[in-house]
Amino acid sequence: MKIALVQMDVQIGEPDVNFQKAEAFLEEAIREQPDLIILPEMWNTGYALEQADQLADVNGERTKQLFSSFARKHQVVLIAGSVLNKRSESDNITNTMYVFNRQGELLVDYDKIHLFRLMDEHNYLTAGDQLGLFDYDEDVKIGAMICYDLRFPQLSRTLVNKGAKVLINTAQWPSARVDHWRSLLIARAIENQSFMIAVNRTGTSRDTEFPGHSMVIDPLGRILLETNHEEDIYYADIDLELVDEVRQHIPVMTDQRLDVY
Repeated sequence: MKIALVQMDVQIGEPDVNFQKAEAFLEEAIREQPDLIILPEMWNTGYALEQADQLADVNGERTKQLFSSFARKHQVVLIAGSVLNKRSESDNITNTMYVFNRQGELLVDYDKIHLFRLMDEHNYLTAGDQLGLFDYDEDVKIGAMICYDLRFPQLSRTLVNKGAKVLINTAQWPSARVDHWRSLLIARAIENQSFMIAVNRTGTSRDTEFPGHSMVIDPLGRILLETNHEEDIYYADIDLELVDEVRQHIPVMTDQRLDVY
């Protein structure tokens, strides 16, 4: 599987600018013929939460239109990072990830379930109550997480117990905690014997620096890709057969004691 990781700078409160940039990155990424393209968290608006009611993508329609059409045209799986989303039926504002298959069909509509208090998400957003799990193909499931979700190992293990071989995290993780980011990503890969693919934003927003450091880690915890802080598209190839090989060699999933804990 060839993956394109779009590590972009996000202009806070400027959805038009960010949509134009995202579309340009998609057009550039597809030239390398990846199987999967991934964007970071909240790329449409950044953390302009106090303006969420005005800036949010209502029912994700703008996001869906762009990404569904692109996925169908180019026969590529798209993980549209996450966007600030307003659900018209409830007026809830959510941090939502959309995933589209090669036919442009919506596979995942995942609202971030762990809201990050340091960014005041709990004051503006409504948490999700469903998992983000989808079939990449008939043999491979992918489990999706958004940023702070990474700190909850129960979530990633639940996704793996439900069949995930690949874990995805899209984030706006700051430079101040980049050591946590790296350590947690490696730990999630090792403990779940899964590929861990993480796309972080870069740039500066309201005096907060974001380091990039998007990563691809294999089921043995080996770093296949770690980016720098530059805004760019990065590529990695992963061999999905390695997941089964590792799990057969050290049968953690078989040996876990769900009857006890």
